[in-house]
Amino acid sequence: MDIHKVGVIGAGTMGNGIAQVFAMSGRTVVLIDQDDAILGGAVARIEKSVRKIAEKKGGDADAAARSTMARITRSTDYEALADCDLVVEAIVENADVKRDVFARLDGLCKPEAILASNTSSISITVIAAATKRPGQVIGMHFMNPVPIMKLVEVIRGQLTSDETMQAITDAVDSLGKTAVEANDYPGFVANRILMPMINEACFALMEGVADARSIDEVMKLGCNHPMGPLTLADFIGLDICLSILNVLHAELGDPKYRPCPLLKRMVAAGLLGRKSGRGFYTYE
Repeated sequence: MDIHKVGVIGAGTMGNGIAQVFAMSGRTVVLIDQDDAILGGAVARIEKSVRKIAEKKGGDADAAARSTMARITRSTDYEALADCDLVVEAIVENADVKRDVFARLDGLCKPEAILASNTSSISITVIAAATKRPGQVIGMHFMNPVPIMKLVEVIRGQLTSDETMQAITDAVDSLGKTAVEANDYPGFVANRILMPMINEACFALMEGVADARSIDEVMKLGCNHPMGPLTLADFIGLDICLSILNVLHAELGDPKYRPCPLLKRMVAAGLLGRKSGRGFYTYE
């Protein structure tokens, strides 16, 4: 299946990054959110990112911005997705909310459309069961920041068809990214390994093993990580980290995934990392 028009639901950090890379690949993109102000901010961030990438490559930033932004339309109306070949959902990490969205898309989108979720931990099979087209439902877990990171975890649900898998793998390749297939287990590969590390860093901080900067420096210099786990948690969003850990703990039933009490307290206090201005570190 050729994918020419792509819908993206959710104009947050992940959604606007996904919209950007599809638009930069030459596709028409419809970006959906329930809030006009969020959509406006997302479009501004996309244009800024496109310009920055063009400048780094020595290209014409104005021309790149014009051509990319001309391919993106924004809307608060799901009806704008009706003729999309692919719709990628990038909203809150909540299974019930996602299922509601997919049920709505199933009744709205054309029969051959593929419906994808950018979920980082929730079962694709569970999401697909809310539709009458489970063979055309798939996971596309982009890494953050989307325009820079090369990996896309592609998750096959229990009934995802080979045709859908091939179409999405080809689409990922066309974005200049690498598709890696993961089976439909909680957290897939990336977060099943990453989140316990971040969680253990939280426990180390809570128990006074070292301060946040020391924990991060040990992992950067001792394990050659590009950024420490607490800095990375702030970048991802502590609320998102907690949501993923809750899914891992509930679905796998293993106490090793129990979220650190410090992480839970910080989320309850609204200390979510970069997006709130304060997490393990303070940001301007």
